[in-house]
Amino acid sequence: MSKRDYYFDNAKFILIVFVVFGHFIRSYIGDNPVIFALYTTIYLFHMPGFILVSGFFAKGFYKKGYVKKTAQKILLPFFIFQVIYSFFYFYLYEDEALHLDLLVPHWSLWFLLSLFFWNLLLVISVKWLKLKPAVLITVSFAIGTAIGCIDAQLDILSIARTFIFFPFFLIGYYLKKEHFNLLGHKTVRLSLLVGALAVFLIALSFPEFDQRWLLGSFSFADLESSNTTGMLYRTGIYVVSFMMIATFFAFVPKKKFFFTDWGRNTLYVYLLHGFVIKTFRESEVKDSAESIFLLLIVSLFLTMFLSSTVVTTVAQPFIETRWSKLKKIFSSKYEQGNI
Repeated sequence: MSKRDYYFDNAKFILIVFVVFGHFIRSYIGDNPVIFALYTTIYLFHMPGFILVSGFFAKGFYKKGYVKKTAQKILLPFFIFQVIYSFFYFYLYEDEALHLDLLVPHWSLWFLLSLFFWNLLLVISVKWLKLKPAVLITVSFAIGTAIGCIDAQLDILSIARTFIFFPFFLIGYYLKKEHFNLLGHKTVRLSLLVGALAVFLIALSFPEFDQRWLLGSFSFADLESSNTTGMLYRTGIYVVSFMMIATFFAFVPKKKFFFTDWGRNTLYVYLLHGFVIKTFRESEVKDSAESIFLLLIVSLFLTMFLSSTVVTTVAQPFIETRWSKLKKIFSSKYEQGNI
């Protein structure tokens, strides 16, 4: 596309604000039922919505060198920030030893690892195996629903989240812009808004709901659920999540606004906001900041700052420089016969 689509840039910026906001209010879900309901409602669509958009823009996967380019674009920031967060946690939590684990993603970095695997799965299933959409979508939902039956450490290489959230990526790939336009009709908007309000009220009525179901990184055994009940829960969450995603995109503005261009830089917000969130959770400020309005304002300004050119002009060269150095190191070792 020669011209960027304002609609999706707007959607990405608003979604990343919800991501930051959701991480801020996480500290209060155990004490405030309204915040718990808001948190639950947000988590039903903010990352699934991001994943769906990522799938929508993965339509160029058939191009030569796509996997290599995707690996460089996604895995490089993952490895760099996995190491950085390891040092950050070491100092923040005053651990006795530094733990460098490249197999288990730190906190929000799971998204980068899963994003690479989603692209790889798309190439394998669509380009190589040439599976029909109906078959592939059915299989993806079946695996996503049943993966929790495996009683194992499913956060290794973000295995659980990769398969649980793959249907969102896949549906996004098959969607066209016309499908998003259908959500703009007044009747559709009203129906979706009523449904979203119902979800919030239900969440408000059931504060005992285990929010770990929304994270997608636990087995049914971890969630103290039988396999049958777990699969029913997962199916229900899929249905509600897609309804919430539709509600969100039905109200995303299509025109250009002051924040539209910032929607291009959501990766930097995603990678960097964790340092602020984790510090906030360990600080005394948290005890006096239990205000939905205040935290929303802070989330908005933090997102605006981290997606601004001030930050991107520093972060982008930093990542690219590290990539160049890594290529030189590996090229040198290869030439010397060490690899």
